[in-house]
Parts: sequence; C-alpha cells; structure tokens
Amino acid sequence: MSVRVVAPAKINLTLRVGKPRADGMHPLQSVVTFADVGDVVEAEANDALSLTIRGPFAAALQADADNLVLRAARALATAAGAPAAGARLVLEKNLPVASGIGGGSSDAAATLRALSALWGLKWSDARLAEIAQGLGSDVPVFFTAGAAAYMTGLGETCAPMTAPSFAGVLVNPMQAVATPSVYRQFDALNLGSVLSDAPPPCWADRADALHHISVIGNDLEPAAVAVAPVIAEVLAVLRADELALYAGLSGSGATCFALSENPDAARALGAKLSALQPTWWVCATQLGRA
Repeated sequence: MSVRVVAPAKINLTLRVGKPRADGMHPLQSVVTFADVGDVVEAEANDALSLTIRGPFAAALQADADNLVLRAARALATAAGAPAAGARLVLEKNLPVASGIGGGSSDAAATLRALSALWGLKWSDARLAEIAQGLGSDVPVFFTAGAAAYMTGLGETCAPMTAPSFAGVLVNPMQAVATPSVYRQFDALNLGSVLSDAPPPCWADRADALHHISVIGNDLEPAAVAVAPVIAEVLAVLRADELALYAGLSGSGATCFALSENPDAARALGAKLSALQPTWWVCATQLGRA
C-alpha cells in the first residue's frame, strides 16, 4: 500500500506583522490561500523510517533527521504510541526552498496526512493540526478547511474564511531568503503594525478582495527588499505589466505573486516573464478554489 498527498504552496495575500513581543516573536495577521501547484509526499509501508528526496529542487535539501518530513513522521508515530513505526517516504520537491510559500510546512502537513492513512490512524484534521503546532507555527494552517484562511497569533491560530479564487503567477528569482534575516531587518527598520483583535474578513467578490489586498499589503516587504534587493526588481516587473491586477510579496520572500483576470492572462504573463528572465522560477497557477 502507498499513499500520495500533494503539499500545496501557501500564498500570503496579505500580511500584517506587529512589533516583537517580550519573547522576541512577532504577532501577525494574514490572509492566506493555497495554490494548485506544490510538492508531493508519497508514503509506503516499510519496517524502518526513511526519506528520499527527488525533483527539481531536491539538491537544496538534506534527508537528515532535521528534515521537516522526518520530524513530522516521528511526531505522529510518537503521538500514536508507536515511536518505532516505519515508512518509506519520498518527497518530490517542486517548490523553491526558503521562498516564502510554506513549502517545508506544507510538506510536514502532507506527511502527517499520508502517514495517518498509511498507518490506519485516519485521524481528523483537527487532531493532526495539534501535532502540527509542534512542528512550526505555520504548519497548522494546512489543516484549515476551505480555499483561504485567516492566520493570527504567531500563525498557529487559523480560521477558514470566504475569499474568491484568482488565476495567478508565482515568481521566484532563485534567491533563497532566510526568514530570520528578514525579521532582524524588520526590527532594525523599527517596523511593525498595531494589531487589534478582529474576526476573519469576508471578501464578497474579487473587487472587494483586490481592494483589501492592495490596502493591507505585506508589512515584511521593505525588510525583505533590504535583505534581497532582487525582490524589488521582480515586483517592479510584475507591477508594470497590464496583465497583473495586483502584485505582491508572499511571506518573507523571495517569491512574489501576481493576480490576473483569468487563467489565459496568467499563462500569458508567465510566458512573458519566462522569456524576459529565463533564470527565474515562474509558475502560472490557480489560487483558491475555482
């Protein structure tokens, strides 16, 4: 028996970040959606636990004990009372690493789902999300039902929300950006929104969504650009193109996204970008459910 689970890219359509708390962590509020592109985790029965990584970005990762896929597997086995449970895991790494679209966190969530099925646990998303909290603050969001979610706290508090789908393009200039570096720059620039408790937003249609996305933006953008100036180049190219209804940065970068009118427009924009910058990673996609 084998189980195959897609690990979708996560896009921060909006991201507000507060000043650091006493423990140095930053509270946030973010509307996230999920792309129809991502990594893939496959699990099949095996006496021991092992991991093989393949795919276009496999070389950027190590299949060692610190890999989030193996950490997720061990966490689930321990929670299930079978710490020695085994599985042969294969991660197909299709997303750039350290790129602001939650690849590693999504891989961890997909691993929990795959092994829950393989090991016959069949645990609910709510129960798997509890385990996910110990793996990273943005892992639980992948267990939120729906096409979009509202993240608060440090990212561990997630609620489904109503949001329209968008055709879009993801663009990464093939420069890894370390999230801690961006947050250090964020603090050095003395940035930080004043965050007040608020319920998940409800965007009635695309016009409403575009208005709120453009008004809120991403608080990490200035810090990310300071760490990786090429991000400014990517955003300038996207924002100058008439096929982009909106362009912004996802998470701490360096992946940027553009929202388009329809899939044809997104594919056309992606083709233009690939021709303009053949070394960039460019992917036309659907964000949220159609």
